[in-house]
Amino acid sequence: MNHEAPLAEFLGLTFNLSNVLMITVASAIVFLIAFISTRALAMKPTGMQNFMEWIMDFVRNIIKSNMDWKTGGSFHILGITLIMYVAISNFLGLPFAITYDHYLWWKSPTADPIVTMTLAVMVIALTHYYGIRMKGFSEYGKDFFRPMGFLFPLKIIEEFANTLTLGLRLYGNIYAGEILLGLLAGSLAAGFWGHLAAVIPTLAWLGFSVFIGAIQAFIFVMLTMVYMAHKVSSDH
Repeated sequence: MNHEAPLAEFLGLTFNLSNVLMITVASAIVFLIAFISTRALAMKPTGMQNFMEWIMDFVRNIIKSNMDWKTGGSFHILGITLIMYVAISNFLGLPFAITYDHYLWWKSPTADPIVTMTLAVMVIALTHYYGIRMKGFSEYGKDFFRPMGFLFPLKIIEEFANTLTLGLRLYGNIYAGEILLGLLAGSLAAGFWGHLAAVIPTLAWLGFSVFIGAIQAFIFVMLTMVYMAHKVSSDH
């Protein structure tokens, strides 16, 4: 606990090397899963192809619950990428954390608010981009004054609130889970009786953290599609 983040400066900017490492690892795992799942496609899917098709159907249903498929089909790949990336990122720090020379190197990247807020800003920016692209700048701008013009300031505040809640909800859940796992791991090292008393709660919380990580990935994608629907659908 209380380990520092490994930092490095480059061109006047400060980088968290742990975040860089874990983001790269999560991206590589998502790429490998997608590559392995699609390298030998068959009419009767099995193994990893079956898993990938289940994810595709799952995300398709999320999209259909928020907008018609003619409009929402454009965001299918986005949803698949997000749910896989966020889920893998949530799981990376669960089995263990790796520290070296008092620096924390291995953890869930989503246990850092900078990473989750960056994802949230990206999602909100994409909703505005697709809103303008599908409706046109003029029509999209009018949506901020509907149904009544005096609601415009509230809609601007809503955009900031959506960004904060999308990013901080993910960060808070994953970070809290890793903190508790760290405390339980400390109890495992506290002699025989401490080990005996902590092993069952640790395994139970580890299983629960896997569940929470999966749920948070689902919520992140669900809210992404909710926000997207509000921007691109004419009936919102």
